[in-house]
Amino acid sequence: MEQLQAFQADIATAPLWVQYWLAFLSAVLMLAFPFALVRDEARWAALVVLLTLPAMVALHSAIGFVRLLGIVHVVLWTPFVIYLWRRRSQWRVKETLSGKWLALLFAMMMVSLAFDYYDVVRWILGERA
Repeated sequence: MEQLQAFQADIATAPLWVQYWLAFLSAVLMLAFPFALVRDEARWAALVVLLTLPAMVALHSAIGFVRLLGIVHVVLWTPFVIYLWRRRSQWRVKETLSGKWLALLFAMMMVSLAFDYYDVVRWILGERA
């Protein structure tokens, strides 16, 4: 519990736009649970959510609030967004609310991954902040 609180405290020091982005992303990700009742993609999304948070908290407790934290998203989310992309013909965006959610989830994860890949590369190149 202390590790989660420390992680949340560090997030609270991030720029406001990052905090808003994370809050909105988290809300969209949480919708995986109700949509898991009707969509295979949402069941996989729920699993990704259940793996991501503890992995982020554990890595944060090991290395702190640094750019390398994005590696968790890179490792867990990249295969998931590839899976989503391959199933995009089955989303039924125009017909279903869950399809609209999948499109939003995919877009948000892609934006987040762009930031994460950028941060991880910067960390590898020596920016350890």
